[in-house]
Amino acid sequence: MPVPVCQRRAGPGGGARLRRFFRLPLTAKMSWDSLQNALHDIDVRLFSFGGTDFTLTSLLKLTLALVLLFMLASRLRLWMINRVLLRLHMDLGTRQAFGSIVRYLVLIVGLLVILQNAGIDLTTFNVVAGALGVGVGFGLQNVFSNFISGLIVMFERPIKVGDRIEVGGVEGVVQEIGARRTTVVTNDNIAILLPNQRFITDNVVNLVHLERPVRLRVPVSVPSGTDIGLVRRLLEEAARSNPRVLGEPAPAVLLLSIGGAAMSFELAAWYDPSGCSRQQLHSELNYAIVERLRAHGIAGA
Repeated sequence: MPVPVCQRRAGPGGGARLRRFFRLPLTAKMSWDSLQNALHDIDVRLFSFGGTDFTLTSLLKLTLALVLLFMLASRLRLWMINRVLLRLHMDLGTRQAFGSIVRYLVLIVGLLVILQNAGIDLTTFNVVAGALGVGVGFGLQNVFSNFISGLIVMFERPIKVGDRIEVGGVEGVVQEIGARRTTVVTNDNIAILLPNQRFITDNVVNLVHLERPVRLRVPVSVPSGTDIGLVRRLLEEAARSNPRVLGEPAPAVLLLSIGGAAMSFELAAWYDPSGCSRQQLHSELNYAIVERLRAHGIAGA
């Protein structure tokens, strides 16, 4: 005769599981009450700020809230960059810009809400800001300047992620545009953090801004009396032998000067700056030119 379902559940195994099921929340409640009582016993007034007395419990809660706020802001930034804005078909630089703005807004609003709920009188910060304003004002000037410059870069977009740029002797590819600084990876695979203010005040060379070929000029000097037709042919061959040099527009050789003991030529070659650096291509062309000139007994400089 089959055992009824209710009897099977009432067996020893089922009863033990049922008791554990109801015992778990009861144990958690008792543990929480014990923790609350322990904190209450040691909960003493530590200090007062903004018209609010801070105890150990309130300080722990405030610290936990701030940690959760920073975690939430960072997660929200990544979610905006990798999910929401990606569906709008925005490029990486624009997504990072909006993600950074959202993160700062969440931090500012969240911080005000947390302090308000903690009972802190926000007008107290006016006094603190006034007292510290003179001392740290000059120190924070660059911080705010870089932040405002970052907003300008984000919205005007003179540069974007993936662009090859030159700023104050630094050449590399833009890896990330942040709110206060921009990361540029050089040809040596070194990440350099540039303050955003430099993109507003310094001369910035964006080699791929218009997504057009860029011309590289290579100066070459040979002794006077050298066959200029031969020199021209050798320079053109050196340019065409390099796969980085574009066939259209075609490379050109210019004779700049013929006075004195040397004649000055200039090889003008077009290339795609997104595929290589100017310095790298310049070096490759120099090697090719020297090899061809020496093969014909011409001393080039």
